[in-house]
Amino acid sequence: MPEVRLVGEGIEPGIYKTPRALQLAEEQGLDLVMITEKANPPVCRIVDYKKFLYEQKKKEKELKAKQQKVTIKEIRFGPQTDEHDYEFKKRHARSFLEEGSKLKAYVFFKGRSIIFKEQGEILLLRLAQELEDVGKVEQLPKLEGKRMIMMMAPKK
Repeated sequence: MPEVRLVGEGIEPGIYKTPRALQLAEEQGLDLVMITEKANPPVCRIVDYKKFLYEQKKKEKELKAKQQKVTIKEIRFGPQTDEHDYEFKKRHARSFLEEGSKLKAYVFFKGRSIIFKEQGEILLLRLAQELEDVGKVEQLPKLEGKRMIMMMAPKK
């Protein structure tokens, strides 16, 4: 590349011949770093390369810290879950939703208990109704094989 567009502090922005750009960088005791090679002519900047890399890593780390990781917590019921177990699991489900996790509640049908499909659906809908103050249903109860699954997300 015979010419580069030079930008940065302490330099007159413009298009320079590559050897001249290298000479300018050397005079300042800094490095010539290519920012965009797809441009015509390529864009370069005179900076301290180690400091440049450090700044880039710092920016990436900040972006990564701002991302939210979605965790999915699971709660399993049987079609004949009694009242005490139901209340116990509901308390856990509430705490999961309050901490910002998604909730996957499912009823697992073993053997012939598949004949209690309606009971399983009623159980999941009751759970959704009782937790509607902290979460919203993303997926209504749906039978997948031997499981009836319902997904809930926390309310913001």
